[in-house]
Amino acid sequence: MGTKTLGRLQKVELREAWTTESGDFTPWLAKEENLSLLGETIGIELELESQEKDVGPFRADILCKDTATDNWVLIENQLERTDHTHLGQLLTYAAGLNAVTIVWIAERFTAEHRAALDWLNEKTDEKINFFGLEIELWQIGDSPIAPKFNIISQPNDWFRAVQKAAAGDGEISAHKQFQLKFWTAFKQYMEEKGSFVRCQKPLPQHWTNHAIGRSGVHLDSIISSWNSETGMKGPEIRAELYLDGPNAKHEFAALEKQKESIEKALGFALTWHNPENKAACRLYTRQSYNFMDETSWTEQFEWLRARLETMHKVFAPIMKSIKIMT
Repeated sequence: MGTKTLGRLQKVELREAWTTESGDFTPWLAKEENLSLLGETIGIELELESQEKDVGPFRADILCKDTATDNWVLIENQLERTDHTHLGQLLTYAAGLNAVTIVWIAERFTAEHRAALDWLNEKTDEKINFFGLEIELWQIGDSPIAPKFNIISQPNDWFRAVQKAAAGDGEISAHKQFQLKFWTAFKQYMEEKGSFVRCQKPLPQHWTNHAIGRSGVHLDSIISSWNSETGMKGPEIRAELYLDGPNAKHEFAALEKQKESIEKALGFALTWHNPENKAACRLYTRQSYNFMDETSWTEQFEWLRARLETMHKVFAPIMKSIKIMT
């Protein structure tokens, strides 16, 4: 068997692909496929809101929505080494736009600016997230140039989650610790299985969100001590489509018109929950599992994975087709 000829990676200067930040790099990054690459790197599904967003007399490079939480994501770009000017702009824009996730992209981070982001992640609460990323360009022979994002600084989610849970009474309860442990293990399971459904950062709560590509709509995984069918105590796990915000009722009605075809495509029935006194609506499927039983976690994780992936495949294109009411 002959030896295959292998190519050699060659690093490409950023300015060979993008001459300017505002005229070349920002429009490139704002394209859906490139925001998707960035989102995969930081674990957030991004939906473009605007480019060159006005913030007082200044302009922020890119403003997005985190489709899993509907929170603002601010992106600031540099095609060179980080500097104090961009750090100041980053904080000014974040405050002006009320952004909760701030992404700083540069060719290279100085040790001082990396330390600044690490410090901000340590001192702010879990609602505020700072990411620092270096971008590189690589090529093999005459192949198309390929971008690569490298995370330099990011939030310490486990540390923050424990801090949040302990803030009330000085210590995290055993139940909250167990919830955190469950979702941490579930996230690892989904990643090991190569699932296209992304898990948010694990938190000590009874649910975790999964983006589906539309603001105000997401999939949820839920562990509960109460049976949603009987309303009585009894453990269960659920996978659900959660609709929230001003368009929730409109979206629910549009989905309900397709109920038969939706459930046929899913291969299982859903519970359709549309309370009159609440804005949010839910469509869910449940299974009686004891999430406190760690010996059955693999079985529970697999049930959730299969349900979530099927629901994502069915609902993602439908949600994109439903027009948003203005």
